[in-house]
Amino acid sequence: MRVIGVVDLLGGRAVHALAGRRESYRPVRAVAGSPIEPGDGLALARAYMDRLGLTELYAADLDAILNGASQDTIVAAMAGLGAPLWLDAGVSSVDHARRVLGLGAARVIVALETLPSFDALEGICAALGGDRVAFSLDLRNGEPVFASWASWASGALGATGASGGIPAAEAAHLVAARAAAAGAGAVIVIDLARVGTGTGLDLELIARVREATPGLTLLAGGGVRGLEDFARLADYGCDGALVATALHDGRLGAAEVAAAQRL
Repeated sequence: MRVIGVVDLLGGRAVHALAGRRESYRPVRAVAGSPIEPGDGLALARAYMDRLGLTELYAADLDAILNGASQDTIVAAMAGLGAPLWLDAGVSSVDHARRVLGLGAARVIVALETLPSFDALEGICAALGGDRVAFSLDLRNGEPVFASWASWASGALGATGASGGIPAAEAAHLVAARAAAAGAGAVIVIDLARVGTGTGLDLELIARVREATPGLTLLAGGGVRGLEDFARLADYGCDGALVATALHDGRLGAAEVAAAQRL
């Protein structure tokens, strides 16, 4: 199993994400129970690698996602640490995706909450190669989170509204299948309402997404509590998970990370 350490960047600082309420995010102050300089994203990434043995990193440039100034300097520094970096910077076009790769990212994240259409995703995958593109299936309480201005949302599901009354697992299944058809090489299932809460993962929904994406790399995020969750994810066909809070507070230490990586 892949254990991927998350660095959420907001206002130039690494922050602790909680339930998608971005206005309430506060600087990260510790990793594995040991302090770091509050909000130092590069120190956080180094601690993931040096203290916990992580070999992959994920960064969310929340400023760029919210249409602010992108944090290229710190992102490029993180990419230079040597661990492959998955980067979500609000990519919605081929040019933007290429710029993200130019910062040193190994994988470009194209997220549902900032994606104008599946045609845009298909174009990005065709230009970069699907193996460089991961589609983030953004959910809130199990419901897909479409860009507020994305008029194509209903067409993507064959229904009216965010999910048109379709059960959440079925809506996620349909969106994931469209992303796979567009050429994405990986899918990340992340429920923003679960991020930072330690409430666990929706395994039924993840199982439906696995069915819709045979052969693709499948990752989960939002609510990972510890080693047992990695074991459950492995049973449901997941290839790994994005983790932050459980690494910060020590529920996943170096021994647990190593055990998860052996699953």
